[in-house]
Amino acid sequence: MSSNQQFLQNLYEAFNKGEIETIISVMHPEVKWANGVEGGFVYGRDAMREYWTNQYKVIQVQLETLKFETDENNRNVVTVHQVVRDLQGNLLADATIQQIFTIENSLISLYEIGETETIQQMIHSYENSQ
Repeated sequence: MSSNQQFLQNLYEAFNKGEIETIISVMHPEVKWANGVEGGFVYGRDAMREYWTNQYKVIQVQLETLKFETDENNRNVVTVHQVVRDLQGNLLADATIQQIFTIENSLISLYEIGETETIQQMIHSYENSQ
């Protein structure tokens, strides 16, 4: 496992434990982060803290890394199994997605999501399939 892969694996472990400050500590102060819930982007560490604090109040997201790759732009592409539950543990969405990280000077400067629905869209699709 490369150093970037280990770095990201540690990030996923912190995320799954809800360790917001650990995650924020590896972000560039002006990080640009894809808003996986509603779409668009969140900018900067303070906005990231608010984004995750609000997210953890309504849903639980668990991410399992499946594959690490580096694309032609030297971005780290991670394929993950994403399970979204409400706070009572009810399954809301279950999908495999790609998460794309740009790492500069050992900090995440940009996070993008591969071609996929937002979490809100996934939940809506899942509810309609039941």
